[in-house]
Amino acid sequence: MKLLDSMLSAFVKVGQLTIIDAQGNRHTYGPGGGDAPKATIQLTNEKLYNKLFLNPELYAGEAYMDGSLICEEGGIRGLLEVFAHNRSRLRNQPTQKVLRKWLKKVRKFHQRNKANSSKKNVQHHYDLSNDFYRMFLDDDMNYSCAYFYHKGITLEQAQLAKKRHIASKLLLQPGLKVLDIGCGWGSMAIYLAEKFGCEVTGITLSEEQCSLARQRVKAHGLEHQVKIELLDYRDVSEKFDRVVSIGMFEHVGVAYYLEYFKTIKKILTDDGCALVHSIGRKGGPGPTA
Repeated sequence: MKLLDSMLSAFVKVGQLTIIDAQGNRHTYGPGGGDAPKATIQLTNEKLYNKLFLNPELYAGEAYMDGSLICEEGGIRGLLEVFAHNRSRLRNQPTQKVLRKWLKKVRKFHQRNKANSSKKNVQHHYDLSNDFYRMFLDDDMNYSCAYFYHKGITLEQAQLAKKRHIASKLLLQPGLKVLDIGCGWGSMAIYLAEKFGCEVTGITLSEEQCSLARQRVKAHGLEHQVKIELLDYRDVSEKFDRVVSIGMFEHVGVAYYLEYFKTIKKILTDDGCALVHSIGRKGGPGPTA
């Protein structure tokens, strides 16, 4: 607990975090007070002390899932709020600096995403069953980056706003051929076909996504307009007027960025355009960037 104690003393300067260790002792960090975030957690396994010292962002989440980190007060939201308010200091902690530097050096191995391994990577992430994803996605099965243009709207409204926003940038017309790279469960492909009269091809490497997307296309009566293919983007040979990709670029891997954009350029018509929609980060570069 000594190493973890020293790190948290330097880390928590906004709000307050209390840790109950495996022996029942309480350790409190941060000034607290006012409306500052506050949380109390219990660590039930002594092995967590060193793990959290070395990589708190990874092992705190794993410990929460397996029950060896218990949120006693403030819930998981309180813990995340304390972390968010103090995150920049964690990145500047000497051990964390060394760890991040090492991760950057080996990231090409973490992000190995050649065509022969890409499908396995996708299946590991997405083929967990469609019922699992239905538990937390909106009704239309959109995966990422909902557009909450003002407070109070629902997840369904925010995902629809995202599709509208992206579609408006593509300058669509009836009959245009559109490729959706990483089409997920087919939501955007169906939307572009129904609302704009486009001919859409959606590609994914997830068998679960592909199967459900095809079912949804059929249910909407769009088999003549929308194709869903189990296909790697590097294997696309057709030409398209528009290419759209939502939340898939994060899976490409830094070493494959050039290949990804060269592929898009190759399959676009001379007057075509592409929109790549991706998730970024506020902090400094990490292993994926």
